[in-house]
Amino acid sequence: MGVLRLVLGDQLSPDIAALEGIDAARDVVLMAEVMGECTYVPHHRQKLVLVLSAMRHFAAELRARGLTVDYIRLDDIGNAGTLTGEIARAIARHRPEGVIATFPGEWRVLEAMRTWEDDLALPVEIREDTRFLCPLPRFRRWAQGRRQLRMEFFYREMRRETGLLMDPDGPVGGQWNYDAENRRPFASGLTAPPPRRTRPDAVTQEVIALVEARFPTNFGTLDAFAWPVTAAEAEAALGDFIAARLVRFGDHQDAMASGEPFLFHALVSTSLNLGLLSPRACCEAAEAAYRAGRAPLNAVEGFIRQILGWREYVRGLYWLKMPDYARFNALQATRPLPWSWWGGETRMNCIRQVVRQTRDFAYAHHIQRLMVTGNFALIAGLDPAQVNEWYMAVYADAYEWVELPNTHGMALHADGGIIASKPYAASGAYINRMSDYCRLCAYDVKAATGPDACPMNALYWDFIARHERRFAGNPRMAMPLQILRKMSPEKRAALHAQAAAFLAGPELRPEA
Repeated sequence: MGVLRLVLGDQLSPDIAALEGIDAARDVVLMAEVMGECTYVPHHRQKLVLVLSAMRHFAAELRARGLTVDYIRLDDIGNAGTLTGEIARAIARHRPEGVIATFPGEWRVLEAMRTWEDDLALPVEIREDTRFLCPLPRFRRWAQGRRQLRMEFFYREMRRETGLLMDPDGPVGGQWNYDAENRRPFASGLTAPPPRRTRPDAVTQEVIALVEARFPTNFGTLDAFAWPVTAAEAEAALGDFIAARLVRFGDHQDAMASGEPFLFHALVSTSLNLGLLSPRACCEAAEAAYRAGRAPLNAVEGFIRQILGWREYVRGLYWLKMPDYARFNALQATRPLPWSWWGGETRMNCIRQVVRQTRDFAYAHHIQRLMVTGNFALIAGLDPAQVNEWYMAVYADAYEWVELPNTHGMALHADGGIIASKPYAASGAYINRMSDYCRLCAYDVKAATGPDACPMNALYWDFIARHERRFAGNPRMAMPLQILRKMSPEKRAALHAQAAAFLAGPELRPEA
């Protein structure tokens, strides 16, 4: 035969590099569901259904194109349980001249791939993943020699290179970034058109039954599963967002509301990260809406910045800094993950809302991840390794290249400021301003000490005090440090005692 072409579970694009130049008469495409990939973190059950169903649908599409697909199911007899094992078994079956793969999304997979040529005694070609708008060599050139690797400057270069939201004389509207216009707080009665949700077909229902049988104790429910599992479904979901919710996405992208898990968000990250949607196509669809007068500039620029700027930036930074990046713990945080994050009860309504939403949909938007669970993990000093594993486990769009920099760097400041120039720490006042969570909470958001005081308040000031020396030279931390230093010794002691009591109490019981 010809060549064995490997397609991974997050590479479900017909133009994926591994398939370029395929000889339909001689080459074989290998796709494999393996237990090792299902269990390296305890994935949310919706994540498992999403990936396995999307893989099965994509394999059917490749076969419809006339390609030979060797597809290994999780419950097939003889399944090796590892990606390397399935490569070896496929080589024994097909006797190919070599293996072609696309650059993976996680360091551990790349490490395995780099051993294949020697272990399998065959040439192995690992091709650049051309689905991204910034090739990794391009990112390394941008980063070389820079003292600070700030996303904003990278984003501007990407705008110039792609031409997205550009006029002949500069950025559309005269500004690069409209983030200041995208922070409208929660307003009473704020609702959004419900997003288009996909009803599971027979293939997905079969996978749901498989996951229920094989992963009965994994986190998450399956009742509300409705993620797109094909490119056609993903494109329809994108079109629904552009038509119905993009117009208000900019104003309210940071808002949070009880019983409103999606608000005006796009819900395209699962499809982007699987390969069902092209990042360029998403950006161009939003830009077209702006050019046609159907969406305001602040909404369109904010959406494009998340994809062209942030998504490309964190991928480049992940591959630039790994594997050391995952081991950073700049703030020396060591507290275990609380059991409430796996569905245990908590009196903190903000945590309860986000955890329950995550359980039911394998989804939370970026502010919920950054400023609720992320902020709490930061100021409570939770162990970054445990927090990273939780984010990887519970979200349907989580792959290490995107989740680790967002969690480790942006939310936890564990990288010491590589990504963010200051820690994104906040008291309960921020959550109260951006949501209705505090109105329904057992704690009093306006109190910092006392039996019913919001834990975020004392934890925030205790966090600032713990790291006072470290943050002293950071101009962006000057205001909270100034306030801290003006506090009386008695008030500082009371805040410390309040934080210590909470951290030692039942809310911070470690996971079982």
